[in-house]
Amino acid sequence: MKLKLTWIPNTLTLGNLTLGFVSMLLVSETNPSQPNSHELYSLAGVFIILAALFDGFDGMAARALNCTSELGADLDSLADLTTFGIAPGFLAYKMFFFDIKLDIFDKPDYFPLGMFIAALYPICAAYRLARFNVAHDPKSFNGLPSPVAGVVIGIFPLVFSVSQVPLWMAVTFFVITALLMVSTLRYSKPQVAMRGLFSWKKLGISLLGLGLILFAIGFYRWPYVMYGAVGFYVFSGIVSFLIQTIQDYRV
Repeated sequence: MKLKLTWIPNTLTLGNLTLGFVSMLLVSETNPSQPNSHELYSLAGVFIILAALFDGFDGMAARALNCTSELGADLDSLADLTTFGIAPGFLAYKMFFFDIKLDIFDKPDYFPLGMFIAALYPICAAYRLARFNVAHDPKSFNGLPSPVAGVVIGIFPLVFSVSQVPLWMAVTFFVITALLMVSTLRYSKPQVAMRGLFSWKKLGISLLGLGLILFAIGFYRWPYVMYGAVGFYVFSGIVSFLIQTIQDYRV
């Protein structure tokens, strides 16, 4: 029965991979000089966000059905690298970095520096996923999870337009988020935290209240709400690290 049910979480994982690939196809159709490019960037970002949902559901399904496997874990890593490493890097490249070039050998725009900046995302995602597969803490993440890092870039075109963000700020934001993936900062696992703090009844009431709040804010504002939640999670690891460092220094 376990072997028969593995297709369910594996199908969700492949859905994650498919959405990431489609996101890249959408970005490849963009031309920064065309006015409809931002709409394609936004749609590509939505596909990355949807892929993150698939990534969350495949693990839940595998545990609920008691059909976890090494194949599923490896497949999940490959899908995450595609969707939350390569796809966000490609999206950021087409949005901001495609025109970053250096003049060397007396030739203008000879060295495509923007390509190497964009490549930092899949490099960091690959290293983080490999490190996770070798060893990981069941209670926390070591470094920013790659799905969260992918969503950070995926939501970006839904909240900001290219003209609103200075190039130096986009580069800084992109590089810092990529490096957080390979950092040693500790990030809590939401499912573990909720399991320890809430009973199923309290959790259901909390989720219902959160849903009503989000509905009151307005559905058309969901990217901002999501960006706020993701941003809070990203900074939680940094704040925890600073607090721990200060405590260690005092000791």
